[in-house]
Parts: sequence; C-alpha cells; structure tokens
Amino acid sequence: MEYLMTYGWSILVVAVVLGALAYLGVFNPLYFAPKANPGSCQVFRPNGAGTSYDINLLGVCSNEIPKYAATFNGKDSLVNFGNGAMLSPEAGANGAMTFCMWYRVNSYTGYAGPMIKGELSPSNGNSWEYTMDQGGGIEGFTVWNQGGGNIATASSDYFSYADLQGKWVFACFTYNYAAGSADYYVGYSSLGYSNLLQFSSGVANGPATAGTGNFVVGGGEGGYSAVSIADMQMYNSSLDYPSVNALYQEGIGGVPIDLHNLVGWWPLNGNANDYSGNGNNGVPTNILFANSWMSGYSAP
Repeated sequence: MEYLMTYGWSILVVAVVLGALAYLGVFNPLYFAPKANPGSCQVFRPNGAGTSYDINLLGVCSNEIPKYAATFNGKDSLVNFGNGAMLSPEAGANGAMTFCMWYRVNSYTGYAGPMIKGELSPSNGNSWEYTMDQGGGIEGFTVWNQGGGNIATASSDYFSYADLQGKWVFACFTYNYAAGSADYYVGYSSLGYSNLLQFSSGVANGPATAGTGNFVVGGGEGGYSAVSIADMQMYNSSLDYPSVNALYQEGIGGVPIDLHNLVGWWPLNGNANDYSGNGNNGVPTNILFANSWMSGYSAP
C-alpha cells in the first residue's frame, strides 16, 4: 500500500499514455506500413478532362494505405466540390451512378445531417445523399427527383452507430434507372465481417434531371457529420457486385477500378483534389487531414 500510494500516480500516467497510443493506432501494425504520399497515384488523361481514350494510372499505384484521411469536426467543416450537375446520377447515359468511400464515425449525438450530399437543383428538390439516420442506424443512400419524391434508396440498419463508432467502414451505392435497380454495399471488416454485404431496393421513378447545385461532403442544411472519410470514388455507370467487391478488397488505399466511367476520385489524402483527371477539385473548410487515421481500420 505504501508503494502504491507513493508510485501509483506514475502507473496511472503510464496507463494513460498507453491508452492514448492505442487510440491513435500506434500498436496497429499498419502504423509502421509504407504509406502513399498525396497525389502519388493519379489518372492520366492525355486528351484532357472528360475524355476516356488512352487513359491510364500514373505514379505509384500499388494500393498502399494513405498517409492522411480527412476528419470532419461535426460543427463547421466540409468540402464543397461545386458542380453538382456534373457529379450526379444523370451523368450516365441511362441515369446510372456509383459512389464509394471509406468512412469512420468519430462521434454520434443524434441526427447530424447528410454525410454526403449532391444538390442537383437550387431548391434542394432534386438531390442524392448519404445521410445519418435519426434512430442511430445507417439510412444509406437516397436519390430524389425534382418534386421531392423518392427515386431510389438503398440502406442498411445492420449495425447501430454505437457499434460503428470508431470503426472504418466501406460503403458503396450503385444506381441504374434503365435496369430498375439500386444497391447498397457495405464492408464491415473492422467488425469481423470479411464478406461484402449487399442490400437492394427498386427504382421508383425516372432519372433525376440536371440542376445547378453543389456536391458537398461533411455538411448540409440538416447539420454536420463528425466523421473521417477516405478514398471517395464516383462513376457514371452502375458497377456490379464483383467490381464493387474487388474495389473493397483493395482496402482504404484502393485505386479506381473502371477508369473509362470514372467521374471523380478523391483519396482525401492530405488535400481535396480530384485525381481522376477530370479536375473536380474540392474546396475544404476547417478540415483536419490527420495522419493518425489508422485507429479502427482493419484491411478486408
């Protein structure tokens, strides 16, 4: 007892330090793995933005984990990518799109507004979004038409946000009006699920019409999301399950899998630049590009 009373404070300090290091992911073997520098891999389009002839990946593209990930404070941080009409479901010939990303919920205190929101019209009546459910589950992706009606939605309440908090999750939404399908894929490798899960929903109405709004990540009219996000990819085609699964298996440092239909690629590895070669760069506001992002990540 005398020893503990004399030196107990030092034991407590050591315990606190070890806990902090564990929280930062220092004991995760990925902490010491090689990490990709910002912009080390990108899509080269020799004929300019929007072209698909003779395109290829340029640089070190070996699926190394990123050096940084974007962290949103849940108060006033966001990334505005501008042209929501370009980054929208109707970008494909038949009203098709795919949007994939890795994300981690850092805190959850109720409805935090859209995590991802593409405003396709100034009135907000025409949009697509990935949002947090008021009930604490995952609502998933929804596409709305001009009148506010539901075109397509695909979601999962497989885990609550209490389960997901502090864990990296892969999420991907595919939408195809011509095929009448909308699918939501989720990878929960950090929770011990090695297989990619698929949740499907039908398409209710016609494809959305083009608008002039913005594509925003991290905040919307409903509030802000306290999350970390990495490796966002958008395509103007609807990827099938094998393609989405291949992208998931690449992990958080994965590169685009369909270059010809790639609209935007934002690794969020130190900046909000678009490395698809299409120039859809984002403008970050109060974003922390953290190098301690490895906490809660497990490779597929």
